[in-house]
Amino acid sequence: MNRQANEGDSVTDDVALDERAAEILAFWELARPSAGMARVGVVTGTTVAETVPPPAWSFGDNPALADGLLEAVLSGEKTATSSALWEYEESGEPVPQVGELSILLDGEGHPRALIRTTSVDVVAFDAVDADFARAEGEDDRSLASWRAEHEKYFRRVLAREFAPDMPLVCERFELRYPR
Repeated sequence: MNRQANEGDSVTDDVALDERAAEILAFWELARPSAGMARVGVVTGTTVAETVPPPAWSFGDNPALADGLLEAVLSGEKTATSSALWEYEESGEPVPQVGELSILLDGEGHPRALIRTTSVDVVAFDAVDADFARAEGEDDRSLASWRAEHEKYFRRVLAREFAPDMPLVCERFELRYPR
């Protein structure tokens, strides 16, 4: 999936995870008003320490790709992303929903942006259109380039064989913080 969660691999990562969790919580305190949540209700708590921040993840499967795609989000060039539906099915992770918030991490796992999902469609790889390819903000933003680069990516990361008719989760989002 192109949503890479930032999690540790062993007990020795506990200190780093605690530091990362504190960094994400501090970021969430700054970004929360941009999500329309300056004052949070009783259910989630009235202080940042009483709230649960949105999921934090990075784009791509390596730090350089994560940084490049994050910069495209921050510049306004990238307002969409796609993932293989198969990855959600295999991991048991739910497909993104309209209105959900996410904290985007850079390639080193530091929180840098808050986005809100504005639309989600499941579309076959070969049915993705030029408008969506352009919204992904990658390469030369053409459909041909999108198809070539995403086929390479999916062949590299999927546990299954790439197929032109494979279902993709096509998600559009808006940058909420920083603006």
